[in-house]
Amino acid sequence: MEFSKFKKQAEAHQGEMVDIRRHLHRNPELSYQEHETTSFIVEKLKELDITVDQPLSTGCVGVLEGGKDSDKVIALRADIDALPITEEGKHKEEFLSDNPGIAHCCGHDAHTANMLGAVRLLSEVRDQIEGIVLFIFQPGEEKLPGGGRLLCETGYLQEKGVDVIYGLHSYPGLEPGQIAIRKGALMARPDEFAIELIGKGGHAASPHEAVDPIVMASQVISQIQTIVSRSVNPTEPAVVTVGKINGGSAHNVIPAKVEMLGTVRTFAKETADMIRDRIEAITKGVAEASGGAYTFDFDYGYPAVINTEWAAENVMDTADELLGKQNVKLLDEPIMAGEDFAFYQQEFPGAFFFLGSGREETGSTYSWHHPQYNIDEDCFATGAALMASLVFQPIPE
Repeated sequence: MEFSKFKKQAEAHQGEMVDIRRHLHRNPELSYQEHETTSFIVEKLKELDITVDQPLSTGCVGVLEGGKDSDKVIALRADIDALPITEEGKHKEEFLSDNPGIAHCCGHDAHTANMLGAVRLLSEVRDQIEGIVLFIFQPGEEKLPGGGRLLCETGYLQEKGVDVIYGLHSYPGLEPGQIAIRKGALMARPDEFAIELIGKGGHAASPHEAVDPIVMASQVISQIQTIVSRSVNPTEPAVVTVGKINGGSAHNVIPAKVEMLGTVRTFAKETADMIRDRIEAITKGVAEASGGAYTFDFDYGYPAVINTEWAAENVMDTADELLGKQNVKLLDEPIMAGEDFAFYQQEFPGAFFFLGSGREETGSTYSWHHPQYNIDEDCFATGAALMASLVFQPIPE
């Protein structure tokens, strides 16, 4: 298979992918509520004579049986849910979200459109495909427990005998026609914690008669920032961040409690466990020393995204041929954002990579989850071709 043909075909179908993306962008749905989105995808798949399975209540899996007899099973994955965010952006005024407070500000509309483009490319050469290709349109990437986890827990993919799975994410830090990838650790595990510090309310002028949870909170925040610098090996990436603090009602009132939310980013569960224990120990110590009390909850999120070496090499080799070696960027270090693609990699070999989608002229260089997040739609010409080409790459014995 000459991968350059896929690129030419993708360019020919560019308009169709743009139309799909803009339809999805105007009609976003939150995690696990993607009913209309699913119906739209199912319709598109059936138009291409692709069998559709629905192992979960939303999302679906397209099944393409190749014309060459083989036990080979390749899975390609796109996520379909949107974020609870009000979007902005002059570069997308003609297709801004019609659903207030919900928007595709992380690129999942683009991932879905790109995948449907890959489906079209592969449907046109199905007689040359060995085995089966599964097109996973996954719900709930943005919200725990993660649609990837839920799909894996059904046993559907295991029954299909998946040999390898590939996925991508739009990336504003690179231009269309470029990708970024690395072997091994690519993205962190995003765990979450919630702390409630319970004191005794009172008048601000009589702090000795109260137990001040705001002071307690300030001490907890200050002390947990030392966990990474003093309890984690300096060569190991880790982040502890308090992202929300809520307490108090007036300038002259000491509140009865303060609530805090935060995240922990690591690459090993053992490290996450240690940080969890240290956060609770610090919280307990501060609360007891102050004469207060506390509650502590820690939610384990997605595992880390760890690329299988040979699968990552398949992506790199394919991109070298399609895009040119100069457009394949190898990341020196992993990034601390999380992705539930990791759940698939707990079960199967797999590789995840970043598809360049940023350009100043199209207002597409804003970071993920920014209200003005956008993608440069030129990325479809290479994204769809690259995903389709991966189906023809070898699987080690």
